Amino acid sequence: MTYLNNKRYYTLDSFYKEKFGMKIAKISLNANFTCPNRDGTKGIGGCIYCSSLKSGDFAGNKEKDIVLQFEDIKKIMLRKWPDAKFIGYFQAGTNTYASIPELKKVFEPILKQKDVVGLNIATRPDAISDECLEYLSDLNKRTYLTVELGLQTIHDKTSELINRCHTLQEFKDMVLKLRERDINVVVHIINGLPYETEEMMLETVKYLNKLDIQGIKIHMLHILKNTKLEKMYQEKPFHVLTKDEYIDIVVKELELLRPNIVIHRITGDPKVSDLIEPTWLIKKFVVLNDIDKELKKRNTYQGKSLEIKSAHD
Repeated sequence: MTYLNNKRYYTLDSFYKEKFGMKIAKISLNANFTCPNRDGTKGIGGCIYCSSLKSGDFAGNKEKDIVLQFEDIKKIMLRKWPDAKFIGYFQAGTNTYASIPELKKVFEPILKQKDVVGLNIATRPDAISDECLEYLSDLNKRTYLTVELGLQTIHDKTSELINRCHTLQEFKDMVLKLRERDINVVVHIINGLPYETEEMMLETVKYLNKLDIQGIKIHMLHILKNTKLEKMYQEKPFHVLTKDEYIDIVVKELELLRPNIVIHRITGDPKVSDLIEPTWLIKKFVVLNDIDKELKKRNTYQGKSLEIKSAHD
C-alpha cells in the first residue's frame, strides 16, 4: 500500500492535501501555560524529559503577544510555501489548563487571522474540565480542531518514573469524551523511555490502535541538558535506542496501526544545542529516509500486520 508522496504510511502532509487540497503549515505557538504536574497540583517539575520550555522548544516566543508570534512565524512559512494556509498549533505546556476566558484570549485571536483553517491544541488528558469540553465542542463547530493528548506509554511503572501524574483510565475516558463531541484526537507516544522493552512499546501502540483516535505522534526519547532525565542518565545510565533499533521498532509500530490513522510525527526533533543523547537524532531527514528504506526493504506498510491477522481469523 502507498499513500500520497509515495510513502508507505499515512503522513500528515498527505492528509492535509486530501482534506484541504493545498499545503497546510502548522504554526507553533507558546501561550505560556503551565502543567498540573509542574505547578504542584498533581506533581512538581513536570515530566522528567521536559525542558524549561515545556515541550515548546520550537514554539513562538512566550514574551510576545500570541498574534505577533503567529505573524512572525507565518512570514517565514510564506517564504517556503507562498500559497499555504495555516493551523495554529498551541504546543508548549498544557493548553487547556486555564480558565475559559484565558483560553479564549489566546485561541480566538488566532482563529481571526487570515488563512487560518484550524487549531491544534496540545494538552493532558487530566486537564480538560467539563466546561472546557463544551468550549472545545464549540470551537470544533467553527474550525478544524484537533486535540493532542500526551500519553507517552500505557505502562504504569514507566508513567510514574517519568512523572506523568495521570492514569491510563483518565486518558481513555478523555478520548471517549472528545470523540463523543466529534473532536479529532492525536496521541503522543515516546519510544525508548527508560527500561521499556520493545514489547512494551509495541503494547502501547496495540492499545491505541483499538481506540477511536485519528492520529499519532511517535517520538524518540531525547535527553536534554538541565532536565531531571539528564540527572538520572548521568547517575545511572540506561540504554538509549540506537538508530537501527528505533527504525526497527517504528516499522513494527506502523504495521500495527490502522491505515486511516494519520502519522503526525515519526521521529523526535530536539534542540541541537541542548541535546545530550541520542546524537543520531540531529539528522532528522536521514532518520525519515531510513524508515522509508526499511519499509521498502521489508515490503511492508502501515496496517500490514492487521491484514495478516485478519486473513488468519
